[in-house]
Amino acid sequence: MTNIGIIGSAGRMGQALAAVVPDVGGTLVGGIDAGGDARPLAEKADVLVDFSAPSALETTLAAARAAGTPILIGTTGLSPVHHALIDAAASDIAVLQTGNVSLGVTLLAKLVREAAEKLGPDWDIEIVEMHHRHKVDAPSGTALLLGEAAAAGRGTTLAESRVADRAGLTGARSEGTIGFASLRGGSVAGDHQVIFAGTGERIEIGHRAEDRAIFAKGAITAAIWLVGKPAGRYTMGQVLGL
Repeated sequence: MTNIGIIGSAGRMGQALAAVVPDVGGTLVGGIDAGGDARPLAEKADVLVDFSAPSALETTLAAARAAGTPILIGTTGLSPVHHALIDAAASDIAVLQTGNVSLGVTLLAKLVREAAEKLGPDWDIEIVEMHHRHKVDAPSGTALLLGEAAAAGRGTTLAESRVADRAGLTGARSEGTIGFASLRGGSVAGDHQVIFAGTGERIEIGHRAEDRAIFAKGAITAAIWLVGKPAGRYTMGQVLGL
């Protein structure tokens, strides 16, 4: 049984993680929240699972590196500074960072990349996502993950093609851009739709999360997979062998 420590254990996702740990073949050895010290937890866990807040990431990574403990990071709203910290940590420990731990979304990202590559720039790409009223970041980490997949399929980066704020007189759509729309309300666990709009036709592919447990199961499955891996930065696609 794999010993698992949860960072952000009192949050909605943290509670969902704790509930599924035994079902996926792990043992919960503890959890911490805001203001807690991650070092003791990192020392007794085989792997850490972090769904806390971006502000806690630096100290969490430091604790994981000091203990030599691999870590799965599902926290969203990360900045380039956070990604630089993750890259540095990956020189010492195995790190899996992702905007979505759903196995279904992982496969969807692969399909989006392939579609973007095959269809080319004549097809406009729009990504629509909806989440519950409590979500604090937009676009969602999953939407950005799908945007990155689409951009990679076109041989570019999301930073070069992203359009996330349309309001007022914006003018005609620029060719090659990838647009985002974020909806918030109710208790929606997570809906994502990628629209490829051509002249006279559209292709729409998406994913709907009906229960937060699917993310929890995906995260714990991936965390267990990460144990024993050499230092480096890993992806959910590698967990599925994609």
